[in-house]
Order: sequence, then C-alpha cells, then structure tokens
Amino acid sequence: MKKNLVLYFSVYGTAKKVAEEIGRQTDADVVEIIPAVPYDSNRDHYSALARLAKKEHDEDQRPAIKNEIVIDGYENIFIGYPMWWYTFPMILYTLFDRYDFSGKTIIPFNTHMGSGDGGTYSTIQKLEPDAKVLQGLPIEMNDAETGASTAVKNWLKSLNL
Repeated sequence: MKKNLVLYFSVYGTAKKVAEEIGRQTDADVVEIIPAVPYDSNRDHYSALARLAKKEHDEDQRPAIKNEIVIDGYENIFIGYPMWWYTFPMILYTLFDRYDFSGKTIIPFNTHMGSGDGGTYSTIQKLEPDAKVLQGLPIEMNDAETGASTAVKNWLKSLNL
C-alpha cells in the first residue's frame, strides 16, 4: 500500500480543515508547514496579511520554514495552501526549493475565494519536473470551512485514490 502524506500551509485554518479531511479519508500522515515567522491569524487583520503577502510575492521572498519535513518513505504527497494574490504563498516556493520531490506523486489542493487554482498546479509541475502532479482540488473557502467531506471524497474517487 502506498504511504500518503498531507502537507499543508494555513493561516486561518481553512486549508487545515481540508488537509485533515484528506488525511482522514486516505489514512495519511498530516503535517503543517510552519513558518519561522508566524503570520497574524486574526481575520480582523486581513488587510495587513494581504499587504504582507503581496510584498513577499513582489520581492520574490522565500519565507523560512520552521519545522523539518520528512518526505522520504512517502509515495503520494498531498500539498495544500490558500491562494494569495492569485498564486500560492511564497512559503510554498521555499518548500519546493528545499525538498526534492523527484519520483513522488504530488496531489495539490487549495482554498480560494473565486480564483480556482490560479494556475498553481502547472507551476508545481514546472518547479518539480521529476514528480508526477495529479489533478488538484480547488475548493472555495466557505465550502472548505463548512465541510469538504463530499468534495474530497469525489475528488479522491476521480483520482482512484
């Protein structure tokens, strides 16, 4: 049986909910990508987070990851994140710069507020050309927060996982 890992980055907990649901349905290990410098998770400060995310994007920053992530021994790696400025957060670039996903199957998922995947799934394939990238699951933020069980189940079924 293939060993599954769910990696996720989440500030407001929305991608975390989807990650945990995927973990439950695939019997996967679930690991958070923790930034070395925490982001403000207070939704009342959304504008400040959006400005910081834009600055990181515009300056092509690579925010440090605090925790060591072990991907050896896993065949399927689900990677989840929220959409920030129509792409994934810059800490995902740090992840792809730092770890070699060659020979792995990457299965992306993301939460969004109307932008779908924003082309991030093809970006992942470009960043990890020696990995197989399967069709991802873009899930609208409100749907993710109210329960993504059915969406995740249908998606996994379509992937034969």
